[in-house]
Amino acid sequence: MDLATNDSMEAGAVEKQDDTDSFIKVKSKKSQKRKREAADMDTEGPAASKRPQFPPISQDKLRGADQMRKVAVPAHRYTPLKENWLKIFTPIVENLQLQVRFNLKSRNVEIKTCKETQDIASLTKAADFVKAFILGFQVEDALALVRLDELFLESFDITDVKPLKGDHLSRAIGRIAGKGGKTKFTIENVTKTRIVLADTKVHLLGSFQNIRMARTAICNLILGSPPSKVYGNIRVVASRAAERF
Repeated sequence: MDLATNDSMEAGAVEKQDDTDSFIKVKSKKSQKRKREAADMDTEGPAASKRPQFPPISQDKLRGADQMRKVAVPAHRYTPLKENWLKIFTPIVENLQLQVRFNLKSRNVEIKTCKETQDIASLTKAADFVKAFILGFQVEDALALVRLDELFLESFDITDVKPLKGDHLSRAIGRIAGKGGKTKFTIENVTKTRIVLADTKVHLLGSFQNIRMARTAICNLILGSPPSKVYGNIRVVASRAAERF
């Protein structure tokens, strides 16, 4: 009996050893993660300093071919353009180093880059400057688009806010302008923007936040709010914006 029990115990021990040998040890995720982090740290060492060093691109290659912008001029702006041509021509040529001309056949103001042009963005500034004047802004106000970077133009139609017709549309335009232009001037002074009313079109010139304040005030006037209420709202918003800055 003792011999039989000893043989059975030895056989069980051998089977357990075989079972333990058959198991495969699985690597823990933590050890794999550490190895990856170590490999990443190795790549940030001396190998990272072997990045290619390219020389800066020359101004001629960066500029590429000459580019041109065209701004269409409607018939009612021919005379103002002719009278103020020297004021428009001087900053574009002298300050922005661009070429500009008025094409009599196509009735467009054509602005073109040249060898003396240093900044690529100056072409867009000049086009915005001319477009602002064509929309009806004064040359002095439009010139701010050339001098400052954070100024924008925005246009919208009164009928986009509310589909008005006939006398209702005329009264909406009158509410925006006010008696003698009082309402328009007040909105301009409070929001630090410039507004042009051309028939049913409204053109705004200013910074993004100021344009948003002026647009909200004009939309409220179109929808029928009394001017006194609009004045109070924009003054509150303007004072909050001034406190932030």
